[in-house]
Amino acid sequence: MSSLKTIATVNQKGGCGKTTTAINLSAALAETGKRVLLIDLDPQAHATIGLGRDPNSFPRTIYDVLTKPGVAMADVVVRTTIDRLDLAPCNVLLAGAELQLATVSGKELLLGAGLRGVRDAYDVCVIDCPPSLGILTLNALVASTDLVVPVQVHYYALEGLRRLLDTVGIMRQWFHPCSVENIGLLLTFVEERTTFSRQVQQQMRSIFGDLVFETVIHRNVRLAEAPSAGEPVLRYAPHSKAAIDYRALAAEILQVAPQAAEPAEDRIRRGMQKQVSAIFQGAWIPRRQRSPNPVGPRPPFSLEST
Repeated sequence: MSSLKTIATVNQKGGCGKTTTAINLSAALAETGKRVLLIDLDPQAHATIGLGRDPNSFPRTIYDVLTKPGVAMADVVVRTTIDRLDLAPCNVLLAGAELQLATVSGKELLLGAGLRGVRDAYDVCVIDCPPSLGILTLNALVASTDLVVPVQVHYYALEGLRRLLDTVGIMRQWFHPCSVENIGLLLTFVEERTTFSRQVQQQMRSIFGDLVFETVIHRNVRLAEAPSAGEPVLRYAPHSKAAIDYRALAAEILQVAPQAAEPAEDRIRRGMQKQVSAIFQGAWIPRRQRSPNPVGPRPPFSLEST
């Protein structure tokens, strides 16, 4: 039986680039020839959306794998437009799994059990975890061999990192099936020109040493644009600095030499690729209620009245 390298991207703080990293790391690994499965374990379904799929279009999702014993992982996996990259999608139903599984014995082992059925079909599995430390994240931690922790170069992000590391340490003591071997801290939203960003990088490397990836993810507008196109940045802007960063990260994880590349202009698309109105189509949008002015319109301002 083959050994499946399983990488969880995890951080209980939102906005740190966790889902962006899960999508683009998966795409970069697939570019190297690896067979990759991306599991969307966040009820927000941003990894599903970021690969151009509608979360509500699937008859079965990862929610069914976790809550229905008869549903196998292979039953929910779908192809993506990226060669060698498959997706186990999710939708908002996954939000109910935390409550539904609360009293289930062995609930922290469910994802790992599901992965055993597909371990021969893939070389790498990447799990996008929710921004919390609940049952879903616990499942990902127990099932994983590696953790990638995106850490935004920001003070609040550093404050939350200690809690996450403490949780992982406790989990490794309590859960015998836990197979986490490698933990890597990935600095995101890096801006080399700012003193604060450079200071955080230096201090992180001083404190954590080799736990911090040599690769950092720079702040880049192409990363913000790519989800609106439903594509990883490696396809949306393959010559951008962001695409180069994630290829370097994949190479560092696989312990191979990264491709030599310099950022270049992608002369194809710019800006948002999807109208914001499409996101809110059919949604209830509240309207601000303005109370009528009982005294009539306000008279024009005059210096004589002051």
